[in-house]
Amino acid sequence: MKKLVVYQIDSFTKERFKGNPAGVIANADGLNDSQMQLIARELNNSETSFLFSSDDNDCDGVIRYFTPKTEVPTCGHATIAAMYAKALEDNFDSCVLRIKTKIGILPFEIVRENKDFKVIMTQGKFELSPTLDSETTQELIMALGLEMSDLDNKCPIQIASTGHSKVMIGIKDRKKLNDLSPDFNELASLSKLIKCNGYFVFTFDSDIPEILTYSRMFAPAIGINEDPVTGNANGPLGGYLIQNKIVEYSDNIFEFNGRQGEKIDRIGVVNVKVKIENDLPALIQIKGDAVVIFKTEIEI
Repeated sequence: MKKLVVYQIDSFTKERFKGNPAGVIANADGLNDSQMQLIARELNNSETSFLFSSDDNDCDGVIRYFTPKTEVPTCGHATIAAMYAKALEDNFDSCVLRIKTKIGILPFEIVRENKDFKVIMTQGKFELSPTLDSETTQELIMALGLEMSDLDNKCPIQIASTGHSKVMIGIKDRKKLNDLSPDFNELASLSKLIKCNGYFVFTFDSDIPEILTYSRMFAPAIGINEDPVTGNANGPLGGYLIQNKIVEYSDNIFEFNGRQGEKIDRIGVVNVKVKIENDLPALIQIKGDAVVIFKTEIEI
């Protein structure tokens, strides 16, 4: 029998029971895929992260991510949670760890502040697909419960990715955002067609100066009807806004805060920084807080 160290951590918040909950298995060495999938299903968070020892000299460790249904290549909030748990387990000072993921080895920074930690996740290479065609757009709008008049005209509907793609859908009104009641079966069916599982609906309709966007994220095709606060959506949003010249920036840096989870009472904030070269996004990082809900052990 192996004793697994298990954390439940809320990411992108310092308030318990807000933000996005993730499971973390801090000592996953020896677990196989079936065991990880069962553990993720049992913990029943949108994602659970599994931390392994380094398997070569090029990295400081390995991380894998599972939803209750399937493995995914990367995950923002589960990375924040995993690095926060690792910082607690090993009592780290500020440092940068090179962690191997399914999308490559990425630097994750742990920042020690006042006996606590923040985590900065460097995301994968930014990619932006062409605007969705009119027929697919119409199907998507209907599945979300939107009308064409709800769309923000300066925001093309495109698939953006830093390793785990999301459809970017900009709308005008925050009340409309919070009133959305999507047809999850239709969204899941559409995912098969467009080969993208996540739908990130955002708006600039904010009454807080330090918050640029409010958003919701739906991914029913992988068992997540609504994700509370999504690092791998807010990060690509930053690249999307730069590449489409929707926002202004200075000194080749664009930084903003995205707020998510308002409708489902799990509000959290993702800080996004985009480094820009030749007017294009060159590097995307997200930063967030975290708080432990519980730590326990299970035997397997």
